[in-house]
Amino acid sequence: MNKNNIDIFEGLGSYIDATHIKIEGKDAQIIEAKNSIIATGSKPGTLPFISLDKERVITSTEALKLKEIPKHLVIIGGGVIGLELGQVYCRLGAKVSVIEYADRITPIMDAGLSKELMKVMKKQGVKFFLSHGVNKVSRKGDVVKVTAKDKKGGEVHFEGDYCLVSVGRKAYTKGLGLEKIGVDVNERGQVSVNDHLQTNISNIYAIGDVVKGAMLAHKAEEEGVVVAEYLAGEKPHINYNLIPGIVYTWPEAAAVGKTEDELKTEKIEYKAGKFSMRALGRSRASGDIDGFVKVLADKNTDEILGVHMVGARVADLIMEAAVAMEFRASAEDLARICHGHPTYSEAVKEAAKAAWDGKPLNA
Repeated sequence: MNKNNIDIFEGLGSYIDATHIKIEGKDAQIIEAKNSIIATGSKPGTLPFISLDKERVITSTEALKLKEIPKHLVIIGGGVIGLELGQVYCRLGAKVSVIEYADRITPIMDAGLSKELMKVMKKQGVKFFLSHGVNKVSRKGDVVKVTAKDKKGGEVHFEGDYCLVSVGRKAYTKGLGLEKIGVDVNERGQVSVNDHLQTNISNIYAIGDVVKGAMLAHKAEEEGVVVAEYLAGEKPHINYNLIPGIVYTWPEAAAVGKTEDELKTEKIEYKAGKFSMRALGRSRASGDIDGFVKVLADKNTDEILGVHMVGARVADLIMEAAVAMEFRASAEDLARICHGHPTYSEAVKEAAKAAWDGKPLNA
């Protein structure tokens, strides 16, 4: 920040008008800005009937600074954050139960990926309760009780010493004074923006978790670059389809592009190639044999439409797929590239080869 001559003001900022921002706190003053970017992020969400005491009924914020290992951690929500933190505490010795409303964990990711990740985490000791809708959470002393209904309507009871509420995050705009200056906010509390990330007030922009889209740090970073370049007179572009989604469990899970469900919904004919990490020399050598790489390609053109992975270091491997897709590579293109041996990346080549079918197009 110093290298780039950026001034930092500490405090709570709020708009007085479109060009003046009031700072309360350490560096209290009013500053003037020709343009401004709202990048206030998000905070953990909850359910209307849950009272977060932040001691025993907690969010991810408190889960990162517990002073003891829970005996039984009950997690509401089988999304990314719940799985990452759940696995951490499972490895530290806690009993972990994950309650998910949907019929699979990580419901917005590819179904095959969700199934594989759950299989691996079950093997590690995490217990899953899918298609369970939580309707009550209560605490008495050091005991937290959670009540849920299963898919048959039966009532299921859980009892633990901690309950992690991990049901997503919501945009944080409290105290910014957006209503006062007329910045549009949608029904989900997110700041409304156009394709240039510009709000309805022409000199105010918004990026990251505070606007629509995946709540990912790397997505926010790219949006910040887009706004800076746009203000500098450039014509930047961001391809939201090629922003990778990553789950930092072990093994990791990563994905970019379309899922099979999305391709079916959009009636796009596709072919799928899959390669198991168990068959990979590097995985066998390191002992990380769980997982797979799956490549989805257009049935007619062979263009890669989506790549989904579970395995060691796939958070890094996914970028090979993202680069290929940015240049609209075919499965054949990826399959024909010589990959080093033994490496984890060979799984990408083999999955691409399986999707391509090993035959030149139109042969």
